[in-house]
Amino acid sequence: MEEEVQVDQNFPLFSRKTKPATRKPVPAPTSIEETPKQLDKETNSGPTPSHITFSDLGLAGWAVQTCNELGMKKPTPVQYHCIPRILSGQDVLGLAQTGSGKTAAFALPILHRLAEDPYGVSCLVVTPTRELAFQLAEQFRALGSCLNLRCAVVVGGMDMITQTKTLMQRPHVVIATPGRIKVLIEQNPDIPPVFSRTKFLVLDEADRVLDVGFEEELRAIFECLPKNRQTLLFSATMTSNLQTLLELSANKAYFYEAYEGFKTVESLKQQYIFIPKNVKDVYLQYILSKIKDIGVRSAIIFVSTCRSCQLLGLLLEELEIDAAALHSYKSQSLRLSALHKFKSGQVPILVATDVASRGLDIPTVDLVVNYDIPRYPQDYVHRVGRTARAGRGGLAVSFVTQNDVDLIHEIEAVLGKQLEKFDCKENEVLDDISKVYKAKRVASMKMMDDGFEEKAASRKAQKQKMQNERKGRNKKQKRGVTKDIEV
Repeated sequence: MEEEVQVDQNFPLFSRKTKPATRKPVPAPTSIEETPKQLDKETNSGPTPSHITFSDLGLAGWAVQTCNELGMKKPTPVQYHCIPRILSGQDVLGLAQTGSGKTAAFALPILHRLAEDPYGVSCLVVTPTRELAFQLAEQFRALGSCLNLRCAVVVGGMDMITQTKTLMQRPHVVIATPGRIKVLIEQNPDIPPVFSRTKFLVLDEADRVLDVGFEEELRAIFECLPKNRQTLLFSATMTSNLQTLLELSANKAYFYEAYEGFKTVESLKQQYIFIPKNVKDVYLQYILSKIKDIGVRSAIIFVSTCRSCQLLGLLLEELEIDAAALHSYKSQSLRLSALHKFKSGQVPILVATDVASRGLDIPTVDLVVNYDIPRYPQDYVHRVGRTARAGRGGLAVSFVTQNDVDLIHEIEAVLGKQLEKFDCKENEVLDDISKVYKAKRVASMKMMDDGFEEKAASRKAQKQKMQNERKGRNKKQKRGVTKDIEV
């Protein structure tokens, strides 16, 4: 299952710290003061009290008015509990379901503070995917629409010179993926001083950002941030890394939890189809041909690999089904174009890998199809969380083959519920089998003509080279640490 990593007590996630204490077995998370005390924790998954509005949370009048204009009449539980804590200056770790309003929970108090002192880079938000970075920027701009907010997105696949110039202009909010911001910090000595006045560090989708693969990037980021910042972590799922951080977190941290395991919302209908692997495309074509009849405005189809995503996108094109494909082998401009077409309604279907499984908030998504079953239950939760958001209904359909039975049973065990059977007539589905098989042959030939496999092999080799270089740097660092200890 999930890879566990040892979290170093000196890893500077929460700043302004006292000396770490010797760790002892404790039944609950504690601070790391010399005299440990109970972590400030609140668990409440219930609704916000009916009389509470945004004006009761301590936000400025302009922020309350903006919320009203955006149709946000009442704070969600995560907003109700976390916004006052952030305004009071506390570090916060917030765990809440997908679609629960976590972005506004940290963006609103950050913008409130920014309006009081609008100079320099007030906030750095680190997020795991490029698509999520651009969405976060949209949400910050919407919530800060009356502030003349300057918000910069720093992600891979874009021109680094332009990004450097943008950072040197000191935008109010910087939203970045870990790899690209690390490269800019290390390659340009003028970049670290840009963050000298930064008041907030936000790790969005913190469970992914704190993965062992990003440790080197996070260290580079922390080194250029002031020690007296606030650190805000938000996630939809609890992991061993987050749990360890709770045990090591500072006395100023506040933990809000509306999390009861890997949970999906009640308004989401979850079903499965048990089918042979060689007719998955036929069943997909059948379901997509019926989406208008069942009132589905748009749908996301999740696959496990970039190759499957590209092939499925070409297959749907051959079947004259309007769709866009989103995966990491595409250039950043093509990824943004695919997402824009889907979000704007130009195409009703998005075929995607797990780059689209986290955080994306598209209200029109009524259907999620797991064409491939994910390996881990938490990935299933994030995928199906793209629909049935903010109290709306939604449908998730999973294609289960003989090889997926154990995976689906594990998902059901974690969810605490069984998936229902999707009702369809096999003879109706298989009416178009010849048509689908023919389209797939054409799609496969198009992929070959485009040289997709060669491009994929080249990208894989480049990625392996980068991983080897990273391992080499880590070994050198460990040898340096060992030498210092010996001395």
